[in-house]
Amino acid sequence: MTIHWCGTGLSAIPGLRKLITNGHDIIVWNRTIEKAISAVGDITKAIKEFDIHELESHLKKGDIVVSMLPGDWHVPVAKLCLKSQSHFVSSSYISPEMRGLHNLAVEMGLCLVNEVGLDPGIDHLMAHTLIEDYRNSKDQDDKNDISFFSYCGGIPKVKNPFFYKFSWSPLGVLKALKSPSRSIKDFKEFDARRPWNAISTYTAPLPVPEEFEVYPNRDSLPFIDQYRLNNNWRIKEFVRGTLRLKGWENAWSEIFSEIENLSGENDDEGLIKISDQLWLENAYDKNEVDRVVLVVSLKASNGERTKWHKTYVLDAHGDSVSTAMARLVSFPVSFAVEAVAQGKIAPGVSAAPSEMSIVNDWLNKIKSLAQHLEIVSK
Repeated sequence: MTIHWCGTGLSAIPGLRKLITNGHDIIVWNRTIEKAISAVGDITKAIKEFDIHELESHLKKGDIVVSMLPGDWHVPVAKLCLKSQSHFVSSSYISPEMRGLHNLAVEMGLCLVNEVGLDPGIDHLMAHTLIEDYRNSKDQDDKNDISFFSYCGGIPKVKNPFFYKFSWSPLGVLKALKSPSRSIKDFKEFDARRPWNAISTYTAPLPVPEEFEVYPNRDSLPFIDQYRLNNNWRIKEFVRGTLRLKGWENAWSEIFSEIENLSGENDDEGLIKISDQLWLENAYDKNEVDRVVLVVSLKASNGERTKWHKTYVLDAHGDSVSTAMARLVSFPVSFAVEAVAQGKIAPGVSAAPSEMSIVNDWLNKIKSLAQHLEIVSK
Protein backbone atom coordinates (compact mmCIF):
# COMPACT_ATOMS: atom_id res chain seq x y z
CA MET A 1 0.00 0.00 0.00
CA THR A 2 1.28 3.43 -0.99
CA ILE A 3 0.09 6.76 0.41
CA HIS A 4 -0.14 9.46 -2.25
CA TRP A 5 -0.10 12.84 -0.48
CA CYS A 6 -1.23 15.56 -2.89
CA GLY A 7 -0.53 19.14 -1.90
CA THR A 8 2.20 20.61 0.29
CA GLY A 9 0.62 23.91 1.26
CA LEU A 10 1.11 25.56 4.63
CA SER A 11 -1.49 23.43 6.43
CA ALA A 12 -0.19 20.11 5.12
CA ILE A 13 3.40 19.79 6.24
CA PRO A 14 3.54 18.61 9.90
CA GLY A 15 1.20 15.65 9.34
CA LEU A 16 2.94 14.70 6.11
CA ARG A 17 6.36 14.78 7.77
CA LYS A 18 5.01 12.62 10.59
CA LEU A 19 3.82 9.93 8.17
CA ILE A 20 7.13 9.95 6.30
CA THR A 21 9.25 9.72 9.46
CA ASN A 22 6.98 6.93 10.74
CA GLY A 23 8.16 4.85 7.79
CA HIS A 24 5.07 4.78 5.56
CA ASP A 25 5.52 4.28 1.82
CA ILE A 26 4.65 7.75 0.55
CA ILE A 27 4.79 9.59 -2.75
CA VAL A 28 4.44 13.36 -2.40
CA TRP A 29 2.67 15.17 -5.22
CA ASN A 30 2.61 18.93 -5.65
CA ARG A 31 1.92 21.32 -8.50
CA THR A 32 5.27 23.01 -7.81
CA ILE A 33 8.02 20.47 -7.15
CA GLU A 34 10.35 23.11 -5.69
CA LYS A 35 7.87 23.89 -2.90
CA ALA A 36 7.49 20.20 -2.07
CA ILE A 37 11.27 19.74 -1.97
CA SER A 38 11.57 22.73 0.35
CA ALA A 39 8.92 21.24 2.64
CA VAL A 40 9.96 17.57 2.85
CA GLY A 41 12.98 17.12 0.56
CA ASP A 42 15.22 16.58 3.57
CA ILE A 43 13.38 13.36 4.50
CA THR A 44 12.17 11.93 1.15
CA LYS A 45 13.11 11.88 -2.51
CA ALA A 46 9.73 10.45 -3.61
CA ILE A 47 8.39 13.76 -4.88
CA LYS A 48 6.52 14.22 -8.15
CA GLU A 49 4.82 17.05 -10.01
CA PHE A 50 1.06 16.75 -9.54
CA ASP A 51 -0.85 15.76 -12.65
CA ILE A 52 -4.04 13.79 -12.26
CA HIS A 53 -3.24 11.51 -15.22
CA GLU A 54 0.25 10.85 -13.86
CA LEU A 55 -1.26 10.16 -10.44
CA GLU A 56 -3.65 7.66 -12.00
CA SER A 57 -0.76 5.77 -13.57
CA HIS A 58 0.77 5.23 -10.12
CA LEU A 59 -2.36 4.17 -8.23
CA LYS A 60 -2.84 0.57 -7.19
CA LYS A 61 -5.72 -1.21 -5.50
CA GLY A 62 -5.74 -0.43 -1.78
CA ASP A 63 -3.60 2.71 -2.00
CA ILE A 64 -4.61 5.86 -0.08
CA VAL A 65 -4.76 9.28 -1.72
CA VAL A 66 -4.69 12.40 0.46
CA SER A 67 -6.02 15.56 -1.17
CA MET A 68 -4.69 18.74 0.40
CA LEU A 69 -5.28 20.44 -2.92
CA PRO A 70 -7.68 23.35 -3.59
CA GLY A 71 -11.30 22.34 -2.98
CA ASP A 72 -12.33 21.92 -6.59
CA TRP A 73 -9.89 19.02 -6.90
CA HIS A 74 -11.40 16.81 -4.18
CA VAL A 75 -14.26 15.25 -6.15
CA PRO A 76 -12.18 14.55 -9.31
CA VAL A 77 -9.49 12.92 -7.16
CA ALA A 78 -12.10 10.92 -5.21
CA LYS A 79 -13.63 9.69 -8.48
CA LEU A 80 -10.16 8.66 -9.62
CA CYS A 81 -9.77 6.71 -6.38
CA LEU A 82 -12.99 4.79 -7.08
CA LYS A 83 -11.77 4.04 -10.60
CA SER A 84 -8.43 2.81 -9.24
CA GLN A 85 -9.93 1.04 -6.18
CA SER A 86 -8.03 3.31 -3.83
CA HIS A 87 -9.06 5.10 -0.64
CA PHE A 88 -9.35 8.88 -0.25
CA VAL A 89 -8.75 11.33 2.63
CA SER A 90 -9.35 15.09 2.79
CA SER A 91 -9.71 17.68 5.55
CA SER A 92 -12.43 19.60 3.67
CA TYR A 93 -16.21 19.72 4.13
CA ILE A 94 -18.25 17.03 2.35
CA SER A 95 -19.81 18.59 -0.74
CA PRO A 96 -23.06 17.29 -2.26
CA GLU A 97 -21.00 15.90 -5.15
CA MET A 98 -18.76 14.02 -2.73
CA ARG A 99 -21.79 12.74 -0.82
CA GLY A 100 -23.14 11.39 -4.09
CA LEU A 101 -20.22 8.93 -4.27
CA HIS A 102 -21.21 7.18 -1.03
CA ASN A 103 -23.17 4.21 -2.35
CA LEU A 104 -20.57 3.31 -4.94
CA ALA A 105 -17.78 3.59 -2.35
CA VAL A 106 -19.67 1.27 0.01
CA GLU A 107 -20.29 -1.21 -2.80
CA MET A 108 -16.56 -1.20 -3.63
CA GLY A 109 -15.43 -1.34 0.00
CA LEU A 110 -13.53 1.95 -0.28
CA CYS A 111 -13.21 4.76 2.26
CA LEU A 112 -13.71 8.37 1.18
CA VAL A 113 -12.91 10.19 4.42
CA ASN A 114 -13.42 13.94 4.76
CA GLU A 115 -13.69 16.57 7.53
CA VAL A 116 -10.65 15.32 9.47
CA GLY A 117 -8.76 18.58 9.96
CA LEU A 118 -9.30 21.24 12.62
CA ASP A 119 -12.68 22.75 11.73
CA PRO A 120 -14.14 20.54 10.42
CA GLY A 121 -12.41 17.71 12.22
CA ILE A 122 -11.28 18.16 15.82
CA ASP A 123 -14.52 20.03 16.53
CA HIS A 124 -16.48 16.94 15.40
CA LEU A 125 -14.53 14.73 17.82
CA MET A 126 -15.28 17.07 20.70
CA ALA A 127 -18.96 17.27 19.77
CA HIS A 128 -19.30 13.48 19.65
CA THR A 129 -17.64 13.20 23.07
CA LEU A 130 -19.86 15.76 24.77
CA ILE A 131 -23.09 14.45 23.26
CA GLU A 132 -22.28 10.85 24.16
CA ASP A 133 -21.31 11.92 27.68
CA TYR A 134 -24.60 13.77 28.18
CA ARG A 135 -26.64 10.96 26.62
CA ASN A 136 -25.22 8.53 29.20
CA SER A 137 -25.50 10.89 32.17
CA LYS A 138 -28.11 10.79 34.93
CA ASP A 139 -29.15 14.32 33.90
CA GLN A 140 -30.29 13.32 30.42
CA ASP A 141 -33.97 14.17 30.21
CA ASP A 142 -36.14 14.76 27.16
CA LYS A 143 -37.68 17.73 28.98
CA ASN A 144 -34.33 19.55 29.03
CA ASP A 145 -33.55 22.36 26.62
CA ILE A 146 -30.36 21.67 24.66
CA SER A 147 -27.89 24.39 23.67
CA PHE A 148 -24.90 23.47 21.50
CA PHE A 149 -22.25 25.67 19.96
CA SER A 150 -18.89 25.19 18.31
CA TYR A 151 -16.67 28.19 17.57
CA CYS A 152 -13.21 28.05 16.00
CA GLY A 153 -10.78 30.70 14.83
CA GLY A 154 -7.23 31.16 13.64
CA ILE A 155 -6.09 34.47 15.10
CA PRO A 156 -2.81 36.33 15.60
CA LYS A 157 -1.06 35.56 18.89
CA VAL A 158 -0.13 39.26 19.15
CA LYS A 159 -2.98 41.61 18.29
CA ASN A 160 -2.53 43.90 15.31
CA PRO A 161 -4.67 46.95 14.40
CA PHE A 162 -6.72 44.81 11.99
CA PHE A 163 -7.31 42.14 14.69
CA TYR A 164 -6.55 39.43 12.13
CA LYS A 165 -3.73 38.14 9.92
CA PHE A 166 -3.62 35.90 6.87
CA SER A 167 -1.50 32.78 6.34
CA TRP A 168 -2.63 32.53 2.71
CA SER A 169 -4.80 34.42 0.23
CA PRO A 170 -7.63 36.33 1.98
CA LEU A 171 -9.99 35.48 -0.89
CA GLY A 172 -11.45 32.45 0.89
CA VAL A 173 -12.26 34.50 4.00
CA LEU A 174 -13.91 37.19 1.88
CA LYS A 175 -16.06 34.67 0.01
CA ALA A 176 -17.16 33.16 3.32
CA LEU A 177 -18.24 36.61 4.49
CA LYS A 178 -20.57 36.79 1.48
CA SER A 179 -22.26 33.53 2.42
CA PRO A 180 -25.47 33.24 4.45
CA SER A 181 -25.72 30.96 7.48
CA ARG A 182 -28.39 28.80 9.13
CA SER A 183 -28.50 27.88 12.78
CA ILE A 184 -31.02 27.49 15.61
CA LYS A 185 -31.71 30.31 18.07
CA ASP A 186 -34.46 30.28 20.71
CA PHE A 187 -35.87 27.02 19.28
CA LYS A 188 -36.29 28.54 15.79
CA GLU A 189 -34.28 28.50 12.61
CA PHE A 190 -32.08 31.59 12.47
CA ASP A 191 -30.91 32.75 9.05
CA ALA A 192 -28.22 35.42 8.72
CA ARG A 193 -27.66 36.88 5.26
CA ARG A 194 -24.25 38.22 6.27
CA PRO A 195 -22.06 37.13 9.22
CA TRP A 196 -21.74 40.70 10.50
CA ASN A 197 -25.48 40.73 11.07
CA ALA A 198 -25.13 38.01 13.71
CA ILE A 199 -21.97 38.86 15.68
CA SER A 200 -22.12 38.33 19.43
CA THR A 201 -19.55 38.10 22.22
CA TYR A 202 -18.44 34.96 24.04
CA THR A 203 -16.14 34.53 27.04
CA ALA A 204 -14.07 31.38 26.59
CA PRO A 205 -13.36 29.43 29.80
CA LEU A 206 -9.58 29.53 29.37
CA PRO A 207 -7.32 29.53 32.47
CA VAL A 208 -7.61 33.31 32.17
CA PRO A 209 -11.13 33.84 30.73
CA GLU A 210 -11.02 35.78 27.47
CA GLU A 211 -13.79 37.49 25.51
CA PHE A 212 -14.07 36.93 21.76
CA GLU A 213 -16.46 37.87 18.97
CA VAL A 214 -18.32 34.96 17.37
CA TYR A 215 -20.81 34.44 14.57
CA PRO A 216 -22.53 31.49 12.85
CA ASN A 217 -21.21 30.32 9.49
CA ARG A 218 -22.39 27.95 6.76
CA ASP A 219 -25.39 25.72 7.46
CA SER A 220 -25.28 24.28 10.97
CA LEU A 221 -28.49 22.27 10.72
CA PRO A 222 -27.19 19.12 8.95
CA PHE A 223 -24.79 18.58 11.85
CA ILE A 224 -27.69 17.89 14.21
CA ASP A 225 -28.02 14.51 12.49
CA GLN A 226 -24.29 14.08 11.97
CA TYR A 227 -23.70 14.55 15.70
CA ARG A 228 -26.55 12.11 16.43
CA LEU A 229 -28.58 14.27 18.76
CA ASN A 230 -31.69 12.40 19.86
CA ASN A 231 -34.73 13.20 17.75
CA ASN A 232 -36.84 13.98 20.81
CA TRP A 233 -34.38 16.44 22.38
CA ARG A 234 -35.63 20.03 22.63
CA ILE A 235 -32.97 22.02 20.74
CA LYS A 236 -32.93 25.61 21.94
CA GLU A 237 -29.65 26.60 20.25
CA PHE A 238 -27.44 24.89 17.74
CA VAL A 239 -24.67 26.76 15.96
CA ARG A 240 -21.31 26.08 14.38
CA GLY A 241 -19.41 29.28 13.82
CA THR A 242 -16.29 31.39 13.66
CA LEU A 243 -14.31 32.99 16.46
CA ARG A 244 -12.44 36.30 16.19
CA LEU A 245 -10.55 38.62 18.52
CA LYS A 246 -12.55 41.21 20.44
CA GLY A 247 -12.44 44.34 18.27
CA TRP A 248 -12.54 42.48 14.96
CA GLU A 249 -16.02 43.78 14.04
CA ASN A 250 -14.99 47.43 14.30
CA ALA A 251 -11.66 46.87 12.55
CA TRP A 252 -13.40 45.17 9.62
CA SER A 253 -16.38 47.53 9.27
CA GLU A 254 -15.05 49.11 6.06
CA ILE A 255 -14.41 45.66 4.57
CA PHE A 256 -17.99 44.66 5.34
CA SER A 257 -19.24 47.77 3.51
CA GLU A 258 -17.02 47.09 0.49
CA ILE A 259 -18.28 43.50 0.26
CA GLU A 260 -21.91 44.60 0.61
CA ASN A 261 -21.52 47.15 -2.18
CA LEU A 262 -20.18 44.61 -4.68
CA SER A 263 -22.77 43.61 -7.22
CA GLY A 264 -23.27 41.29 -10.16
CA GLU A 265 -20.45 40.71 -12.60
CA ASN A 266 -17.99 42.75 -10.55
CA ASP A 267 -18.21 40.52 -7.48
CA ASP A 268 -15.21 38.30 -8.16
CA GLU A 269 -13.09 41.08 -9.55
CA GLY A 270 -13.91 43.27 -6.56
CA LEU A 271 -13.16 40.52 -4.05
CA ILE A 272 -9.81 39.82 -5.67
CA LYS A 273 -8.90 43.52 -5.46
CA ILE A 274 -9.82 43.63 -1.75
CA SER A 275 -7.98 40.34 -1.18
CA ASP A 276 -4.76 41.57 -2.80
CA GLN A 277 -4.74 44.69 -0.62
CA LEU A 278 -5.40 42.75 2.57
CA TRP A 279 -2.61 40.32 1.72
CA LEU A 280 -0.16 43.20 1.33
CA GLU A 281 -1.16 44.81 4.61
CA ASN A 282 -2.01 41.91 6.92
CA ALA A 283 -0.09 38.75 6.01
CA TYR A 284 1.82 36.92 8.72
CA ASP A 285 5.49 37.82 8.78
CA LYS A 286 8.02 35.02 8.51
CA ASN A 287 8.19 33.11 11.81
CA GLU A 288 5.38 35.21 13.32
CA VAL A 289 3.41 33.20 15.87
CA ASP A 290 -0.22 32.33 15.14
CA ARG A 291 -2.90 31.10 17.52
CA VAL A 292 -5.92 28.79 17.28
CA VAL A 293 -8.82 28.84 19.73
CA LEU A 294 -11.57 26.21 19.55
CA VAL A 295 -14.51 25.91 21.94
CA VAL A 296 -17.25 23.27 21.74
CA SER A 297 -20.02 23.38 24.34
CA LEU A 298 -23.15 21.43 25.24
CA LYS A 299 -25.62 22.57 27.89
CA ALA A 300 -28.87 21.02 29.09
CA SER A 301 -31.17 23.23 31.13
CA ASN A 302 -34.64 23.12 32.63
CA GLY A 303 -36.02 26.62 32.70
CA GLU A 304 -33.39 28.82 34.35
CA ARG A 305 -31.67 25.86 35.96
CA THR A 306 -28.62 24.32 34.29
CA LYS A 307 -28.75 20.54 34.63
CA TRP A 308 -25.60 19.58 32.69
CA HIS A 309 -22.94 21.75 31.03
CA LYS A 310 -19.51 20.85 29.66
CA THR A 311 -17.22 22.76 27.31
CA TYR A 312 -14.12 21.67 25.43
CA VAL A 313 -11.63 24.52 25.11
CA LEU A 314 -8.43 24.36 23.06
CA ASP A 315 -5.76 27.04 22.78
CA ALA A 316 -2.72 26.44 20.58
CA HIS A 317 0.18 28.64 19.51
CA GLY A 318 2.67 28.32 16.70
CA ASP A 319 6.27 27.41 17.50
CA SER A 320 9.64 27.18 15.79
CA VAL A 321 8.60 23.98 14.00
CA SER A 322 5.17 24.86 12.61
CA THR A 323 2.15 27.08 12.90
CA ALA A 324 -0.66 26.04 15.23
CA MET A 325 -3.03 25.93 12.25
CA ALA A 326 -0.75 23.57 10.30
CA ARG A 327 -0.40 21.16 13.24
CA LEU A 328 -4.10 21.07 14.02
CA VAL A 329 -5.17 20.55 10.39
CA SER A 330 -2.57 18.08 9.18
CA PHE A 331 -2.06 15.80 12.19
CA PRO A 332 -5.71 14.67 12.26
CA VAL A 333 -5.40 14.01 8.52
CA SER A 334 -2.44 11.74 9.29
CA PHE A 335 -4.51 9.98 11.99
CA ALA A 336 -7.23 9.33 9.41
CA VAL A 337 -4.72 7.94 6.90
CA GLU A 338 -3.40 5.48 9.49
CA ALA A 339 -6.93 4.52 10.56
CA VAL A 340 -7.87 3.75 6.95
CA ALA A 341 -4.67 1.73 6.51
CA GLN A 342 -5.55 -0.27 9.64
CA GLY A 343 -9.11 -0.95 8.47
CA LYS A 344 -10.69 1.07 11.29
CA ILE A 345 -12.88 3.26 9.05
CA ALA A 346 -16.05 1.88 7.45
CA PRO A 347 -16.38 2.07 3.64
CA GLY A 348 -18.28 4.98 2.14
CA VAL A 349 -18.18 8.76 2.34
CA SER A 350 -17.64 9.76 5.97
CA ALA A 351 -16.56 12.63 8.19
CA ALA A 352 -14.42 12.51 11.33
CA PRO A 353 -15.22 9.26 13.16
CA SER A 354 -17.87 9.02 15.87
CA GLU A 355 -16.77 5.65 17.29
CA MET A 356 -15.69 6.59 20.80
CA SER A 357 -12.62 4.35 20.87
CA ILE A 358 -11.21 6.21 17.85
CA VAL A 359 -12.44 9.60 19.08
CA ASN A 360 -10.74 9.17 22.45
CA ASP A 361 -7.52 7.97 20.85
CA TRP A 362 -7.35 10.96 18.50
CA LEU A 363 -8.20 13.49 21.21
CA ASN A 364 -5.47 12.07 23.44
CA LYS A 365 -2.98 12.59 20.62
CA ILE A 366 -4.28 16.10 19.98
CA LYS A 367 -3.46 17.08 23.59
CA SER A 368 0.20 17.19 22.63
CA LEU A 369 -0.52 19.60 19.75
CA ALA A 370 -1.96 22.41 21.89
CA GLN A 371 -0.71 24.46 24.80
CA HIS A 372 -4.08 24.05 26.50
CA LEU A 373 -6.86 21.48 26.08
CA GLU A 374 -9.42 20.62 28.73
CA ILE A 375 -13.09 19.96 29.41
CA VAL A 376 -14.62 22.58 31.69
CA SER A 377 -17.68 21.51 33.69
CA LYS A 378 -20.17 23.94 35.18
